[in-house]
Amino acid sequence: MSEMKPRLLKATQIKAQEQTFHHPWNKKSEITGMMLRRTLGLVRTGVNIGRVPPGKESFVYHAHHREEEWIYVLAGKGIAEIDDQEFEVEPGDFMAFPAPFVAHHMRNPFTEDLAYLFGGENLEYEIADFPKLGKRMLRRGQAIDVYELADTKPFGPLEG
Repeated sequence: MSEMKPRLLKATQIKAQEQTFHHPWNKKSEITGMMLRRTLGLVRTGVNIGRVPPGKESFVYHAHHREEEWIYVLAGKGIAEIDDQEFEVEPGDFMAFPAPFVAHHMRNPFTEDLAYLFGGENLEYEIADFPKLGKRMLRRGQAIDVYELADTKPFGPLEG
């Protein structure tokens, strides 16, 4: 019989395993937190906790083609950019980004940390666009390819 894994992460364990991430395409990006799902074996669902310090941003303005995403604000205030509109968000606010293509991003111009839960689907294949950077990402499992949106061409009719 295989050994049972615990299905509980205590707050002290989460705090001890936090890491800080900086998105390579955004010099203001800084988010400290943990990918909770991986530790307890969730495969299809992403659940994460993150904290963005004052003057910093989460990742990069982006939109998913296949994976839905969500954010629930726990503490602090922030600015959510959703489909080219800005909204001030605070604890208790919930945001949903259905697929395909609801562009979104978080930033913290305020004086205290912005903390939130975020997550969504974790599909084997995903396409994400970064409209302000003119880039498209294709993820196949752990492999990631990035393309310039300007290089895309429509697929013509099939002949024959």
